[in-house]
Amino acid sequence: MNDKFFDLKKEKQDAMINAALKVFAQYGYRFASTDEMVKEAHISKGLLFHYFGSKLGLYTFVYDYAVRYVSMEISSVIAPSDHDFFELCRKYEAAKLSICRTYPYMFLFLHKAQDEDIEEAELAITDRRTELQALYQQTLQQSDLSSFHSEEEAIMTERIVRVTLNELMDTQLQEHSFEPELMYDEGIHYINFLEKAITAG
Repeated sequence: MNDKFFDLKKEKQDAMINAALKVFAQYGYRFASTDEMVKEAHISKGLLFHYFGSKLGLYTFVYDYAVRYVSMEISSVIAPSDHDFFELCRKYEAAKLSICRTYPYMFLFLHKAQDEDIEEAELAITDRRTELQALYQQTLQQSDLSSFHSEEEAIMTERIVRVTLNELMDTQLQEHSFEPELMYDEGIHYINFLEKAITAG
């Protein structure tokens, strides 16, 4: 990519990033249209390719940017001293909400990219995708699992939380009604429900 992109005003940068995140999240790499992105960002197609060179260059950039941004936000909310599993989940959701207020489609994009099967796009993000998966496992690795009956129960609970929250995102995306605040509220509701069920048992 062209490093002069970062010389643009932040509002212009975010408009282009958000447009790419939204279209890639909705259609995946194969069917994402750069025409739709430039329309969404209110820029010319020539300007988009001036900074990113190609659709693949743009995809690689926004994926790298998203992983870096998510990692930074989560590390600012979750401290090494945090060990309660459910509190870690709630803090993770709070970080997601903060991110989605600036980049509404960032997590939807990252979730969609997990299943990317176009070889050139998949190869371009392989290292960052591995880094992201490790970040997602951080909650379980950092948790004190003594409130669970077994490690297996902890792993299953983490999967339930992850799958449920991803389903909330997918549903809103399919209904074209993505609302970060609503997603956060619903996510916290499910986390609290599971916490009561697990601790009561």
